[in-house]
Amino acid sequence: MFDGLLGIASSYDRKKAGKEVMHLLVPGERIELAYKLFRDLFVFTDRRLLLIDKQGLTGKKIESHSIPYKSIVHFSVETAGTFDLDAELKLYVSGSSVPIQTQFRKDGANIYEVQRAIAMAVVGSK
Repeated sequence: MFDGLLGIASSYDRKKAGKEVMHLLVPGERIELAYKLFRDLFVFTDRRLLLIDKQGLTGKKIESHSIPYKSIVHFSVETAGTFDLDAELKLYVSGSSVPIQTQFRKDGANIYEVQRAIAMAVVGSK
């Protein structure tokens, strides 16, 4: 289901992401972070995680997944090492035994920023 996320994502401008997902946002919902993988988007809002999978040759067929942060039961990040070029994120969502995972380019995304955004959304700042 999330095969489009397997690969290497890099940071993406929030305003550009907003234009692409504005029809999916509820009133008052804000984009916090966005990452792009080829044509697909990985968008963190203040309320949920949006996974946008553009399909087909033209990318006109789009599958959108909305994951409320309360559904994330476990997550892990693996930083890039000396010889590794990529950091990795794994999200475990309730009701699924297979994690959603993607890789982030060492020079394209700050994996600690991604981890912090998920932690703030899942466990809060209390």
